[in-house]
Amino acid sequence: MAVQMKGKDILSIHDLTREEVRQILDTAKILKMKNQTGEQFQPLKGKTLGMIFQKSSTRTRISFEVAMWQLGGYALYLNTTDLQLKRGETIADTARVLSRYLDALMIRTYAHQDVLDLAAYSAIPVINGLTDLLHPCQVLADLFTIEEKKGVLTGLKLVYVGDGNNMAHSLMYGGAKVGMNVTICCPPGYTPDPEVIRQAKEDAASSGAVIEIVHEPASAVNNADIIYTDVWASMGQEEEHAERVKIFAPYQVNSALLEKAKADTLVMHCLPAHRGEEITEEVLDDRRSIVFDEAENRLHVQKAILALVI
Repeated sequence: MAVQMKGKDILSIHDLTREEVRQILDTAKILKMKNQTGEQFQPLKGKTLGMIFQKSSTRTRISFEVAMWQLGGYALYLNTTDLQLKRGETIADTARVLSRYLDALMIRTYAHQDVLDLAAYSAIPVINGLTDLLHPCQVLADLFTIEEKKGVLTGLKLVYVGDGNNMAHSLMYGGAKVGMNVTICCPPGYTPDPEVIRQAKEDAASSGAVIEIVHEPASAVNNADIIYTDVWASMGQEEEHAERVKIFAPYQVNSALLEKAKADTLVMHCLPAHRGEEITEEVLDDRRSIVFDEAENRLHVQKAILALVI
């Protein structure tokens, strides 16, 4: 049964119901099929998406711009120098003004609180394009890709190997909503946020998923259906890069680690990848890697989100 999502903010997968997650995935499947057959579907004619970027982007910017264009709308790119935020205008005032011009806002930024504040004062839906805490659009695309490849989500085992960052957080939330078991394997001291773990386990209790935090990669990937990784130093952590490379070296996703998993294990990475660091070139380009299918599906899932909330 369809659920009404018009006007809804997409800030965190934790905030979505299981039915809403399902609706996004099902809508993405329909829109991807329309895209492949060349069928035009433009429900957003005359609509405008404002895109605020405080962090640079390849996939987020291009996929949202193309998504709006394919849906018949317009995407307006706004970086920090384009707005008065740098000169002291409050997020609240910015939100109130932009709500008079636009039909939705997407923001990619550092502080998660900025997204919450923008949503609190906006009269239009706000979409979290990434914060230091969460990356919900990426994980919704990941869930769509996994289901596309495996035919199911419930009961699968996804093992994330690396830093307990925004990707780890959203993967736990996503797995918990759809009944997919998620193991976060990270070095001690680099574990995910305790409150996110608590909320994910709370969600998992109702879906039957298992959320766990471990520190040994070789045993973690045993019986894994998906092995997932991300960069070891996110944007804003550049000064920690050299130190993190030493600490995370045992957590590299390489052929030796892949051999400890099942023969049909799939490999995922949200990109951009630092080949030779968190993942080897050999594994990234392996037949089991679905990294570029995953990147493509950002477009289809974000089209679904935009069509549903606008």
